[in-house]
Amino acid sequence: MSLPKAELHLHIEGTLEPELAFELAARNGVTLPYADTDALREAYRFEDLQSFLNLYYELMAVLRTERDFEDLANAYLARAAAQGVRHAEIFFDPQAHTARGLEIGTVVEGLWRALGSSEANHGVSTRLILCFLRDESAESALATLAAAEPYLDRITGVGLDSAEVGHPPVKFREVYDRAAALGLRRVAHAGEEGPPQYITEALDVLGVERVDHGLRCVEDPALVERLVRERVPLTLCPLSNVRLRTVDTLADHPLPAMLDAGLMCTVNSDDPAYFGGYAGDNFDAVRATLDLTEERLRELARNSFLASFLEDDEELRARYLAEVEAYTFGQPRGSQKTSDPALP
Repeated sequence: MSLPKAELHLHIEGTLEPELAFELAARNGVTLPYADTDALREAYRFEDLQSFLNLYYELMAVLRTERDFEDLANAYLARAAAQGVRHAEIFFDPQAHTARGLEIGTVVEGLWRALGSSEANHGVSTRLILCFLRDESAESALATLAAAEPYLDRITGVGLDSAEVGHPPVKFREVYDRAAALGLRRVAHAGEEGPPQYITEALDVLGVERVDHGLRCVEDPALVERLVRERVPLTLCPLSNVRLRTVDTLADHPLPAMLDAGLMCTVNSDDPAYFGGYAGDNFDAVRATLDLTEERLRELARNSFLASFLEDDEELRARYLAEVEAYTFGQPRGSQKTSDPALP
C-alpha cells in the first residue's frame, strides 16, 4: 500500500535479505552455514523471539565495512519508498557490531552514507536511533553511549531492544538519564514478550516518549487509560507479532480494539526481511485480515507522522500529513506478500 506513512519501528539489521547476505558474504570472505538463499529463507521460521535473535545475530557476520552498511541501508530505503514510506526513524544495534571487533564509527558512517542522501535519492527523510541490547550489561550500554558521542550530530535518539524477558527497563535508568542530558530522544521496546509493568517502567523510569510494541498494554486497563490520556504512541508490528508467535494469527491481533480504545497506534515492519513484509505489506495485511476501514488506515498513517521526531521540521511534518489526507485508496490486494503459512 502506497499510503504515505512514517516507519518508526525498523531495525536496519533486520532488513538483511538473503540475497544481500550472500552478496556481502562473498565480498567479505564469510562462509554462511546455508547452501543457498532458499535454504536461508527456510531458516526464517521462528518459535519465539529468542529463536529469531539467534539467526539475526549470526547473519550480522557479513556486515564488515562502511560500504556494507551503506548498501544495507540503501536497499531498505528503496524498498520502503516503493511502499509509501516518506519518513523512517531507523534503529541500529552498535553493540552487536563492536562485539565483533568493528568500530562504532564504521557503522554510523556507513549508515550515514545512505541516510544523509536519502531525501535526494529515495524521497525519504530519516532519523537514526541507537539501540542498547537489553541482554547486555548496563555498563556496556553506558560505554556504547560514550563511544557514540562523537557522532551525536547524526543520532536523534536512543532505544532498547533484544531479549525482553528478565531485563526490565529499570536496568538502564542511568544510561537513559545520560541520554536525556545529551538531548537525545528516548524510546524503548516494552510489552512485546515482557509484562505490562515493563511499559509503565519504561515511561516512569526511562522517560520514553514512544513505546515500541506495547502490545501487552491491553492486559492492564489502567495502563491503557494512561496511554490514551497521555497520547503515548505505540509502534506496533503486526507481521512480526505473528512470526514470533506473540499472537497466533493475524486475525487475533488486537489492533482494531486498541484503536477503538483510543490508543495512538502505528503500524511498522520491525525486521521485514525475517518477518514477511515491509511497511506497505503490513498495511495491506491488516487491511485485508482485520477489515480496517480507509479512515482507520488513514488514522494509522496520520499517527505515524504525529509520533515522528520531526519537531525540528514542522513544515515537513505538515506536508506529510497533507499527503495522507490527499491520498486516494485503491482496491485491497487479494493477498499479502508473505510466505508464512500461519498467516491467513
